[in-house]
Amino acid sequence: MTIYKAPLDDLRFALYDVLDAEKVLTSLQGGEGHTRDVLDAMLDEAGRLSEALLAPFNASGDEEGCRYDKATQTVTTPKGFKEAFKAFAEGGWTGLTQAEHFGGLGLPNLLGTATTEIFQAGNLSWSLYPLLSEGACHAMELHGTKEQQDTYLKPIVEGRWTGTMCLTEPQAGSDLGLLKTRAEPGDHGSYKITGTKIFISAGEHDLAENIIHLVLARLPDAPAGSRGISMFIVPKFKVNADGSLSARNTVAASNIEHKMGLRGSATCVMNFDGAEGYLIGQPHKGLAAMFTMMNAARLGVGVQGLALSERALQNSANYARERLQGRALSGPKFPDKPADNLLVQPDVRRMLLTQRAIVEGSRALLLYTSLQTDVEARGADEASRKNASDLVAFLIPIAKGLVTELAQEATKEALQVYGGHGYIVESGVEQFVRDARIITLYEGTTGIQAADLLGRKILQLQGAGFKLFLQEIQAFCQKHAQDAALASLIAPLAKVTKEWADMTLALAQRVQGNPEELGGAANDYLYYSGYATLAYLWARSVAAANASSQSEAFKQAKRDTAAFYFARMLPRCLTHKAAIEAGVGTLPAIA
Repeated sequence: MTIYKAPLDDLRFALYDVLDAEKVLTSLQGGEGHTRDVLDAMLDEAGRLSEALLAPFNASGDEEGCRYDKATQTVTTPKGFKEAFKAFAEGGWTGLTQAEHFGGLGLPNLLGTATTEIFQAGNLSWSLYPLLSEGACHAMELHGTKEQQDTYLKPIVEGRWTGTMCLTEPQAGSDLGLLKTRAEPGDHGSYKITGTKIFISAGEHDLAENIIHLVLARLPDAPAGSRGISMFIVPKFKVNADGSLSARNTVAASNIEHKMGLRGSATCVMNFDGAEGYLIGQPHKGLAAMFTMMNAARLGVGVQGLALSERALQNSANYARERLQGRALSGPKFPDKPADNLLVQPDVRRMLLTQRAIVEGSRALLLYTSLQTDVEARGADEASRKNASDLVAFLIPIAKGLVTELAQEATKEALQVYGGHGYIVESGVEQFVRDARIITLYEGTTGIQAADLLGRKILQLQGAGFKLFLQEIQAFCQKHAQDAALASLIAPLAKVTKEWADMTLALAQRVQGNPEELGGAANDYLYYSGYATLAYLWARSVAAANASSQSEAFKQAKRDTAAFYFARMLPRCLTHKAAIEAGVGTLPAIA
């Protein structure tokens, strides 16, 4: 069985020392009560809940998986899932960041991200059930009528119901312009929704009394392509005027997917057979409304990568300390024992430092991005909200794309530390590798994130968020230019930042001459951007550590990991730059 201890010390360091979160949050509209004592209390409780309730059945939930009953078209979740969800809802966690007038606690998104990491590290399969409910609530808050909010949003906030997002169809995949699900006018302002959706997380389960599906479909007069998509609310059980449940709607799971990982999460094929639904938002504007959910979900998936990497690191580091095998190359370090532990091996330290650099760098990136969503929503003035919005738009594809890809590396290195024992199910670490594989795929593959970053955020939006981020990094470098303690970080950071800016301009000019260059460079551009971003956040973390009241051991660990990152991981930018400059001509057609 694997271990898990909520990393509260590093979370608090990132929140308060690196990001100065209390000062930022309390300066926002309605943020007077978002003080450190409130945030810390919630972090403590999240850690207790995850360690005691969620983590213990992470492995057993994977082994048992979900069970689908063809006769009743229902799904039974693994042992412990239902009881944990009940405790989660009773603790108010289902409404943590939702507005108080909807029954939520109205706490900042930043806290939601921090606690979500803790829950996902405890049990990622289980955490998917409440995850999409948050996005569904956000979509209904922004686009739903008051009646829809009262009827469907409030029960989700209370934890009595859950929500889904239903986009993908068998023939469409990521190309939503090809979807065929129909919405025909019905009685009393309703619509009859007919079609099939696949890969629907939490589409059917036994954790809540109702499930609210947000479904993309086409009205009869819809124009072709993505411009003709509308969004509809389709409940599993119809709802009476007084809020009580009525008859079963004609929507059901026809199967659940058999997956390599996340086996405790029900991924469903959903059939809508003239199901009663209600238009949410404007006709033919459903895709834009659904992106409200998708952006939040993409950040959440990035957090999944961090959570898996954190748990993998904890277990591989613990194994390396305890496992006695071989001797140090320079001679025995524990002569009173039959062998030295694995930590005496430089290559084992390389693997653990790689994981730590990924985990702590990713945490800073995700919390930084999440804090910007709070400023975007509740900044004191329009300019600050606009700047935060531009930063969020720029950082989301990096936060999702890079962090999930680095989670593949972190979990792989954890398994490698275990050696052959890692490949055995009983060790538990192989589950992290399997669970991590999907996160680069759903909510938009890495290729889609890369195309969004370069094609939309850089070219279409003229790099609005990128320019702001570069200015922030440049200001940081200027502020610490004379700081001897940071000299080894500031010079390479300034160099890579300038190179990033120059390369982006040159690439934009090449794409104007040949649009194919965008597709040829996007993936490497995402990686380059991600490694440069983490370099800034690692330098910022060391500066924060040096100025903090943290213990000397904590400070030195930050310095050591940052030095490792700059020496051994940041140079990966050289490879990605070379690939970008090689051009699309090096990608010939394959017969």
